[in-house]
Amino acid sequence: MNKQKEWFENESFWLNYGPIMFDEQQWSQAHGIAEKCIEITELEKGSRVLDVCCAVGRISVELASLGMKVTGVDITQPFLDAARESAEDEGVELELINHDMRTFSTKNKFDAAVNIYNSFGYCDKIEDDIKILKQVYKSLKKGGTFILECISRESAIKYFTPGEWFERAGMTVLTEFKVVGAWEGLSSRWILIDKDGKKIDHTFVQRLYSAAELRDILIKECKFKSAEVYGGFNMEPYDQNLSTMVIVAKK
Repeated sequence: MNKQKEWFENESFWLNYGPIMFDEQQWSQAHGIAEKCIEITELEKGSRVLDVCCAVGRISVELASLGMKVTGVDITQPFLDAARESAEDEGVELELINHDMRTFSTKNKFDAAVNIYNSFGYCDKIEDDIKILKQVYKSLKKGGTFILECISRESAIKYFTPGEWFERAGMTVLTEFKVVGAWEGLSSRWILIDKDGKKIDHTFVQRLYSAAELRDILIKECKFKSAEVYGGFNMEPYDQNLSTMVIVAKK
């Protein structure tokens, strides 16, 4: 019996929504975030970095431009094709692998791994989320560092909005957000309307972990030696002034 695909395994979704989600603002922030990742991990040029769920490669390309040997893994081939084009445009080399991070494995271990820009928490089962984190752990050298950045339960509460509309990539975009359960998830509905009035409508749910929950999963279940939580890439305190959740875990 064939296993039913989860929504993020549907390439047509990303072909429609990718240009909306990965906009110019995200690209403009990529270089600075890549610099912060190198600063946090204390990597030297030539270090091997795994970009987990690399999507269109915005962080991969910037890390490579800063002298890292980068491997990007993603389940969506069109994203990897776009990442390859970006790397060629920037004159950098990337190793790009089309694979599900739940089952990804490698013999050549990495000095660091990154999972940036809210690409965690979308699996139907918590067990599958944990599988991803365990594969990241296995992919790192002893002493390697993993940087995870995504929406937490706390940041979702702080920045919650019921929705908005805007123009982007030639589309009118309407969004609608709802809380799932006791802040266990965030339901996001995105409606795209093109200039001819054609509409695309999709809803997905992201599981929301508290920072403490995710920290404990990394240490207790994935066996990371330590996991420190910060409120941003400047390693500021994770308190009421947080801008995002950044967890730095050491193997």
